[in-house]
Amino acid sequence: MSKRIEIKELLKNPPIGEAVYVKGWVRAFRSNRFIALNDGSGFNNIQVVVDFEKQPEDLLRKVGFHACLAIKGQLVESEGKGQAVEIVAEEIEVLGETDLEKYPLQAKAQSMEFLREHAHFRMRTNTFSSVFRLRHAISFAVHQYYHDRGYYYLHSPIITGSDAEGAGEMFQVTTLEANNAPKDEEGNVDYKQDFFGKATNLTVSGQLQGEIAALALGKVYTFGPTFRAENSNTSRHLAEFWMIEPEVAFNDIFDNMDLAEDFSKYLIRYCLDNYAEDLEFLDKRIQNSEKQMKAEDRRPMGLIDTLKFVLENDFERITYTEAINLLRSSKPYKKGRFKYEVEWGKDLQAEHERWLVEKKFKKPVIVRDYPKDFKAFYMRQNEDGKTVAAMDVLFPGIGEVIGGAQREERHENLLARVNEMGIPEEELWWYLDLRKFGGAPHSGFGMGFERMVLFITGMSNIRDVIPFPRTPGNAEF
Repeated sequence: MSKRIEIKELLKNPPIGEAVYVKGWVRAFRSNRFIALNDGSGFNNIQVVVDFEKQPEDLLRKVGFHACLAIKGQLVESEGKGQAVEIVAEEIEVLGETDLEKYPLQAKAQSMEFLREHAHFRMRTNTFSSVFRLRHAISFAVHQYYHDRGYYYLHSPIITGSDAEGAGEMFQVTTLEANNAPKDEEGNVDYKQDFFGKATNLTVSGQLQGEIAALALGKVYTFGPTFRAENSNTSRHLAEFWMIEPEVAFNDIFDNMDLAEDFSKYLIRYCLDNYAEDLEFLDKRIQNSEKQMKAEDRRPMGLIDTLKFVLENDFERITYTEAINLLRSSKPYKKGRFKYEVEWGKDLQAEHERWLVEKKFKKPVIVRDYPKDFKAFYMRQNEDGKTVAAMDVLFPGIGEVIGGAQREERHENLLARVNEMGIPEEELWWYLDLRKFGGAPHSGFGMGFERMVLFITGMSNIRDVIPFPRTPGNAEF
């Protein structure tokens, strides 16, 4: 008997009375006798009972927190509480020792900030192993959802010569030497001599390329890394993050809203159906962490109850104008509690979005028809001449999770908007061509993947739902 069995499979169909061989890391070690072993295959540990008098003399000191072990023994019914079966160890091999005096992690609660500083070890903790199993689950569910509905997965470029958002906060990609770059006649950097023959950046979105594909294949989606050089250190922003961006020919803004809601609910349902143990653990973790908080600072309901509530209720749908009117008639506005102005023509801030979601409607909200003045050039202009067919999906505790729009399919309107915003036509010649030759109405959106993971896991900081966060001043690991 030498074939290793994964702990998840062992617990699924326990061969009681048989010899088993497992490997994993020590999650807990009690009374110098009971080892909780986990190999990463699932949430649950297997308890191993060890009689150290029958083991080599120096073994006891080697079985420390997060040491790696290989164990052969007999699987029996457990007489103790907390587990149905356990392994009575016969042979133990130490695959990797842990020097507890030097090892930064200890078998006790550690702060999130401390674990970020030791991100090469944090996946070994119960919290982060659950978070990253759920991240995997949500990622898989993304592909499952679109595949089952006839969408095609498009690999959009990471290096791009266009700025889809018009944000200007992009990471430059160049092979030119910073202190010795060639200059043109006007004294500017001559990017014609660069690797791609033009200025290029890391992408902020795969949307524009998605539109190319949608106008040929009908229904496509991209799912890849995106980058923003925004000097922001909030709990909701990253410099490198992942985006899911479906693009659908013949969909209008209302079809777009339907897709966003159905897609969001599918991801939540998949996790509830397939990763209940991880969600239950994270739910209990949140409840324990909130015991010392004031009642008004606690979440209105537990994590799992929140996820089920989102599934069971339709998302509220309002226009931007309705949102402004609701905000201006609210108690926080009348009492001057909002930090930012509430005025038609100005973008909604996080505090406004969260009031709509958490106080007014107490469920996800989709806001549509925003003023064109602070929205991107490609959004379809509404008949009022002042707004565009844009939408944002707002979630409790997070704010915006999805942003999208019906795209402007009318060549004349798009050209006029490009010129109005001072965007050089030659930079978007191919995008304009899509409207001149066989154009069609189409819509799409971008879901911030980490924000969705943040909502489903109940974590409070976006840096804790991506394996290796990239933020201003931090590119470690």
